[in-house]
Amino acid sequence: MNLLFRLIAVIASALTGRPVGFLEPARLRFRVWPTDLDLNMHMTNARYFSVMDLGRVDLMLRSGMGRSILRHRWQPVIGAANLRFRRPLAPFQRFELATRVLCWDDKYFFIEHRVETATGTAALAVVQGAFVARGAVVPPAEILAIHGEHGESPPMPDVVAAWRERPLAP
Repeated sequence: MNLLFRLIAVIASALTGRPVGFLEPARLRFRVWPTDLDLNMHMTNARYFSVMDLGRVDLMLRSGMGRSILRHRWQPVIGAANLRFRRPLAPFQRFELATRVLCWDDKYFFIEHRVETATGTAALAVVQGAFVARGAVVPPAEILAIHGEHGESPPMPDVVAAWRERPLAP
């Protein structure tokens, strides 16, 4: 239930708040609630992914993509994620999630999520995401053109390129 309330708050804030450019970071502030905790009394690993889902929703809405997503019936999906934990988040601790598009290729967007606290980065993730319509991936160039973005992708960071090319384990 906690995630439903967070989703409603994120949507309301995104629709009434400051818009962001497509390549600008969108920022959300949260607090770790008891429903976010695992047996070790810190934020459970799965909750990071749920909060990052909210960050992508916020970024899509603040950057003006919401109407196009509905109009074209695009479904945002994640194909891969790489999440590194640096320090735990304690009960009731405040944190900020910064979400930004790093780059894209002919099929995927690569998005960075940073979980920040007063003492530094708690977690850092890169996700590979796409938009799907009618069972096929919609090329990022098509999505960007609909939004008046015709520039090239920023350079792909070396760490993203290496991660992207690594084969899946058997």
